[in-house]
Amino acid sequence: MNKFMDWLQNVLMPPLAKAGNNKYLVSIRNGLVLTLPAVISGSIFLIIANIPIPAWSNFMKPYMDAMGVAVNGSFGIISLLAAIGIGYELAKALELDAINGAGLSTMAFIVASFNSKYTLDTANFASSGLFTAIVCSFISVLILNLFVKKNWVIKLPNGVPAAVSQSFVSLIPGFLVLLLFWGLRVPLHFDINLFVQSIFHPLLFAMNSLPGIMFYTLLVSVLWVAGIHGDMTLEGISDPIFLQFLTANGIAYAHHQTIPYLTSSGFSSLFVNVGGTGATIMLVFWMLSSKSKAYRELGKVAFPGALFEINEPVIFGFPIVMNPITLIPFIVIPQILTVLTYILMSVHLVRPAVMMVPWTMPPIIGPLMATGWDWRAGVWSAIELVIVGAIYYPFFKVAEKQMVAQEASEA
Repeated sequence: MNKFMDWLQNVLMPPLAKAGNNKYLVSIRNGLVLTLPAVISGSIFLIIANIPIPAWSNFMKPYMDAMGVAVNGSFGIISLLAAIGIGYELAKALELDAINGAGLSTMAFIVASFNSKYTLDTANFASSGLFTAIVCSFISVLILNLFVKKNWVIKLPNGVPAAVSQSFVSLIPGFLVLLLFWGLRVPLHFDINLFVQSIFHPLLFAMNSLPGIMFYTLLVSVLWVAGIHGDMTLEGISDPIFLQFLTANGIAYAHHQTIPYLTSSGFSSLFVNVGGTGATIMLVFWMLSSKSKAYRELGKVAFPGALFEINEPVIFGFPIVMNPITLIPFIVIPQILTVLTYILMSVHLVRPAVMMVPWTMPPIIGPLMATGWDWRAGVWSAIELVIVGAIYYPFFKVAEKQMVAQEASEA
């Protein structure tokens, strides 16, 4: 166990921690925040329109097309919002004018979204264009960064308002961004969006597979055990994928089509991380009636947060971090929940997530809402709590015995 911990700290953690702080991955993570209000708002319309009550369904039937406008107007523009947000965040990270970065990124993404008939294909504004938005943002802001750092820009006198002056700073790089993407799309007939999708397709396929989502879940757990925020570290890579899955699911659900992706946003946060990463809510539950005074007090403090998926008090207070006793259940439980949930969804016993709900939603309620009121998701979430509690119990009793002995010796 000591060798394993040393390997975690000295070999695995440094590159992953460095990746988690990479300004480009952070800009993706922060930039995608701009899409959340649209996706959550669209999900509210989906939830309202699809309440599983026959009388309500009959009442809403004449208004479904009207409700679809809100869904398409939110889910249908997440890639456009991502181009704005990522361009803004990356420009800010590179100490450039953030608005200029957002503007150039958006322009590049829109040019890349024209089809072979030179008409704007707004279908790319939805989830299918998400990786194109990332690529366009990176290229545009890096061109802007090059010209600003080399001072190859137009500078106006000091008396000119700052907003006007900054717009002229981006004039030359903006023209080159436009020329680059126009040249690729129009004279060369190069389908930028199709090319980017073909590059990232293997990654999308992997993350929607059982081995892929198991590996992702394992990496998150291992990072937390080593004291690194696993979810946040991997968000820059995982969020674009899971968000693309969710929007595709939401649009399919709104049009009564087959749900295409199992591991959409909400799979991990609501079905695997029950009560927080590692499903620690049931560990907190056992602490509430512990023979150890320290564990009882920690349980009282941690339980309200655990109900809303917040478990840092447990991870650092129990602790989970670098604790050989809790290492096994903390890593194994998410793997078990991942496999079982994936199987249930693949055989259509539980509907995959089709709506965005905040990750802080409590167990049972969160899965119920995210799946479009699928009662089976709520039942499965309740069963998960039982499974998690049963697995954590023997490990908790071992830790409790040690803590009681320590308290007795100190007394």
